[in-house]
Amino acid sequence: MTHRRVNPDEIQLRIDPIHADVDEEITGLRSQVRRLRNVAQEIEVEAKSQNDMLNQLDMTVMKAQAWLKNNVRRLNKSTIQSGSNHVVHVVCFALGFFFLVYFCLKFF
Repeated sequence: MTHRRVNPDEIQLRIDPIHADVDEEITGLRSQVRRLRNVAQEIEVEAKSQNDMLNQLDMTVMKAQAWLKNNVRRLNKSTIQSGSNHVVHVVCFALGFFFLVYFCLKFF
């Protein structure tokens, strides 16, 4: 088999019938093309599946963000209306608890 380029877009192929079995070459190429097509189809199916999962994940994240934003807004509104220092108390308790655990672990 010899290849000779005529044009950058064309390939000229001469087959020597003595050294090559054309039918076997064509059958081999067909099976390779069939395998490549099957792989391409599997990749397409997998890509669609992953795209669907990403879309669902995106919707879930958007809903969670909206829920969180709404609850933070309600918490801020209730804190301002009640005028209480619940947040300050929780932060102080957390810091005190942290230092208590730290000192217990450091000295005992």
